[in-house]
Amino acid sequence: MLDIRIIRENAELVKANMKKKLREDMHLVDDVLKLDEEWRKIKHENDQLRSERNKVSEAINKAKKEGKDAKALLAKAKEIPQKLHALDEQKNTLSEKIDTLLRQIPNIIADNVPLGKDDSENVEVERFGEPKKPDFDMKPHQEIAEALGCADFESSARISGNGFYFLEGDLALLNQALLRFALDYMLKQGFTYVETPLMMRGDIIKNVVDLNDQENQIYKIEQDDLYLIGTSEHSLIGRFVNQAVEEKDLPITQTSYSMCFRKEKGSHGLDEKGLFRTHQFNKIEMIVICKPEESNDWYKKMQTYTIEIFKQLELPIRVLQICSGDLGELKYDQIDIEAWSPRRNEYIEVGSCSNLTDAQALMLKIRVKGKDGTYFPHTLNNTAIATSRAMVAILENYQNKDGSITIPNVLKQYMGGKDIIKPK
Repeated sequence: MLDIRIIRENAELVKANMKKKLREDMHLVDDVLKLDEEWRKIKHENDQLRSERNKVSEAINKAKKEGKDAKALLAKAKEIPQKLHALDEQKNTLSEKIDTLLRQIPNIIADNVPLGKDDSENVEVERFGEPKKPDFDMKPHQEIAEALGCADFESSARISGNGFYFLEGDLALLNQALLRFALDYMLKQGFTYVETPLMMRGDIIKNVVDLNDQENQIYKIEQDDLYLIGTSEHSLIGRFVNQAVEEKDLPITQTSYSMCFRKEKGSHGLDEKGLFRTHQFNKIEMIVICKPEESNDWYKKMQTYTIEIFKQLELPIRVLQICSGDLGELKYDQIDIEAWSPRRNEYIEVGSCSNLTDAQALMLKIRVKGKDGTYFPHTLNNTAIATSRAMVAILENYQNKDGSITIPNVLKQYMGGKDIIKPK
């Protein structure tokens, strides 16, 4: 969500930004300006009327002190509250309309964001590690997980439908090892660990995700004004709704483990069964709330955390710069981290890092009390690790010819020193 002052002062910049994102509804900017002009006119009338009310009150007091007749003044004073109420209602109605339109206008994107229509035009920035080329026929992760006796996708489909799973034995322990490893890493970076609610009210969720994600990704709990979180970022940032943060407390750096829930519409083929695209998964997330001038530095720093986690797991990865057409409406800039899949012979997404500048803070009304007044902070989020997708990469890249899985060195300490996962 944009600050309306940006639209007032530079409407053409906002339209040019929408054009970069291949939006054809630039009329939204003119619609906002028209409503805003009407809103400011009514506000001016409202302010004048309030000033007049004060003057009439003073005149009534003066007339009474001087023993003069104040009937006409009292009658005028009686009319003013009704007029103010009518103006307030008009102003509130216009504010709601403006807010609805502002939510449809995307955040200004960074100058370095490549122009493109969709994810096919995202740009590779760099690679780490060499993709492995096995000398035997690779099994898909679903098949090898079942052969190990550590995953059950049939039972989960019976009780929950596709997109869920049972993990047991060593694979369940590997999931926990990944969580503990990533959490330990984030704590070493100085982040504070927080455990959050897994449900949020509708008025909060609509202010931490864009309209597209709310409709297509977030689960609504029927008959309750509650939604399941798609990531702990939602509750970590939502926690500060309507709060004024002291500037001395910035940056706020937090990390969290949570189960996450997403509809994941459109999954098919390999994704219908397995661990890659699921409705429920485990994730270590990180968020930063900081001064605007610090957000670019934090954006670069947060990326390095995820890269380092996967480098320590010794998994080949690449970094993608997300293009304008694939960038979420609240985002200023985003990169995705992808791990190599020998089975698919391509890279698969395992995490993303986003800078939202002040878009979330504006919607949630998170303010910072600084020495020169109040301002809106910048918010950033990044996946430290989503364990289900990391396990897909491990099951493929660490797969052996006999069907066993070698445990990455960095995880052995979390697996009781075990070196390998063998079939039961």
